[in-house]
Amino acid sequence: MNYLEFEKPLAEIEGKAEELRALARKNEEMDVEKEAAALDAKAETLLKDIYKNLSPWRKCQVARHPDRPHCRDYIEALFTEYTPLAGDRNFADDHAVMGGLARLNDKPVMVIGHEKGHDTKTRIERNFGMARPEGYRKAIRLMDLAHRFGLPVITLIDTPGAYPGKGAEERGQSEAIARSTQKCLEIGVPLISIIIGEGGSGGAVAFATGDRVAMLEHSIYSVISPEGCASILWKDAEKMREAAEALRLTAQDLEKLGVIDRIIKEPLGGAQRGRKEAIESVGKAIDAMLKELSGKKPDQLIRDRRQKYLDMGSKGLAA
Repeated sequence: MNYLEFEKPLAEIEGKAEELRALARKNEEMDVEKEAAALDAKAETLLKDIYKNLSPWRKCQVARHPDRPHCRDYIEALFTEYTPLAGDRNFADDHAVMGGLARLNDKPVMVIGHEKGHDTKTRIERNFGMARPEGYRKAIRLMDLAHRFGLPVITLIDTPGAYPGKGAEERGQSEAIARSTQKCLEIGVPLISIIIGEGGSGGAVAFATGDRVAMLEHSIYSVISPEGCASILWKDAEKMREAAEALRLTAQDLEKLGVIDRIIKEPLGGAQRGRKEAIESVGKAIDAMLKELSGKKPDQLIRDRRQKYLDMGSKGLAA
């Protein structure tokens, strides 16, 4: 288990409990369960206190936790008969974006998402979830395919932002993001978007312009990272805590502003501490949102989706 900086006191208590149990495993005559159980109870109380009222910056840290379930984990757990589709039919296949045909509760869907990778090798291969233009063009191709065959689209968003490298800019990064966002607004099938970790800038919006947008409780969604915002406004990346407060990037803030439609509760301590529970909660939320949209005709879906984004912000302005 990887511990975040603010979880260090918790790490000490849980570490002591594990040390006691390790000693007992080596010496069967030792009875340490009572002491270990007391430490467990203390750790649970501390965990509740820590996660009761997380600051926006701490939510950023939780959203970026390396042990959180990633796109691949959700696809493997929630979908059956997943058939990956590769390439943008123009330049290359971007491994930061995965997508393909699958079944959800035995119903055919198209699933698309950012994949960060789970270890050093896969993180480099997946470019840490930062898509290049070919990744967005692949998503456009898959959304077109879903529209043609009347398949609902499920997008799983987890990216620090689009890749800002020289090659990506030369191949039209901003144009690819804009066209992917446009395609989200054009398809005549239900589009459900879930922010499972980081929703960074246009790299996230390109997948998240859906009929229904949900966020996991400790995920974030923002026009820029707190570090990037601090560097621009204060010329000091160390002011990221102040930037995180100002950006209103938490699920709770964004629900109040009307940017997202629902918050998916996470297990105590975040999705990284209860991966199975978190994935099941996401599955239930997707199923519920698809039912809300069932029966709507393509023209109505497109019209309602466009209106949803034209009205965006009015709730926050009124507040």
